[in-house]
Amino acid sequence: MENLIVSVNVVLPLFLMMALGYFLKAVRLYDDHVLNKMNNLVFKVFLPILLFVDLYSTDLESVFNPTLVLFAGGSVLAAFFLSMAYVCLTEKSNKIRGALIQGIFRSNFIIFGIPIARSIYGDNAASSAAILISIVIPLFNILTVTEMEIFRGRKVKIRSILKGIATNPLILSCATGFLFLFLRIPIPEIVYGTLTDLSRVATPLALIILGGSIKFSKTMGYFKQIVTGLLGKLVVVPAIFLPIAAAVGFRGQDMAVLISLYCSPVAVSSFVMAQQMDSDGDLAGQFVVLGAALSVVTIFLWVFLFKNLGLL
Repeated sequence: MENLIVSVNVVLPLFLMMALGYFLKAVRLYDDHVLNKMNNLVFKVFLPILLFVDLYSTDLESVFNPTLVLFAGGSVLAAFFLSMAYVCLTEKSNKIRGALIQGIFRSNFIIFGIPIARSIYGDNAASSAAILISIVIPLFNILTVTEMEIFRGRKVKIRSILKGIATNPLILSCATGFLFLFLRIPIPEIVYGTLTDLSRVATPLALIILGGSIKFSKTMGYFKQIVTGLLGKLVVVPAIFLPIAAAVGFRGQDMAVLISLYCSPVAVSSFVMAQQMDSDGDLAGQFVVLGAALSVVTIFLWVFLFKNLGLL
């Protein structure tokens, strides 16, 4: 019963905030234009502040685990190449291939990772997730841009990839957080308190926006690809890498962070990236909204399973 309660406590806040976002959109308190503006605000302001605060307040000696970082980075690469191989064998359309590959391997770790880790193991786990975010977010971006350029039929431009990474607000905030942490640059209490208050806006607002973005249209036109992508992202990828992580020896807080990495749905930004890079934006959008809705169930099941196995 205790494990069931812990599992419910992990996913229920996520579900309620997304449900609120869906309801507010249904009663027309905001429209798609407002959602896009709010999403931009979260991506460029609130999420970077959240990452900075979590990294700045990190006790590296107790949180940083180089083995975890290497394993997470290696598993992201493995998931990418496995999904790319499978999609190339089973899907003929290059336009669909790009969206489907990122739908399987790319995780919404930035929005789901910190709240899931914090709800299971508190602030230390959230700081560990923030450190991992600074590693896997650039990796996700590099791999996604590369595979989409390949299926776009154009030459991969290394300079544009590096520019996109260097100007990404999330990556810049991680770099700034590490700089302040390593150099022990003091922040006035009133400024730090303000940043902490602003950081608390990030996750609720991001999940409300995600809920407001849910639309159950155009689903049947992509039924096969949607089933493949959602099963791959929410079931197959965790089923491959979580047992390996357990065999390697990850437990407790580290396992909570890995669960939040593998079991989170596809990143919201994948929809915009698919549109901008001539991939199938409609399919990418379906992965975002349906994955967000179904992940509440699958995250609950994965957390419940690993709590019962004594790995969390």
